[in-house]
Amino acid sequence: MRRFAGGRARARRRSIAAEVLALLEENVPTPQELKARQGLLRKLVRLRSKRPDSRRTFPTSEEMLRQDRER
Repeated sequence: MRRFAGGRARARRRSIAAEVLALLEENVPTPQELKARQGLLRKLVRLRSKRPDSRRTFPTSEEMLRQDRER
């Protein structure tokens, strides 16, 4: 990491400490970002847990091809 941060720091004319702080600010999520991510995760889990309506029937590929040809 030191070579990486050192090279970046040199290229940006910063000290290594300043570059490490900049990297942390760029890559560590804020409490608001974490809360938004957790909310999204809860929503995804809820959506995934819902079972699809098994009463729905979908046409077979053969039926779809036939319908397409009839157009």
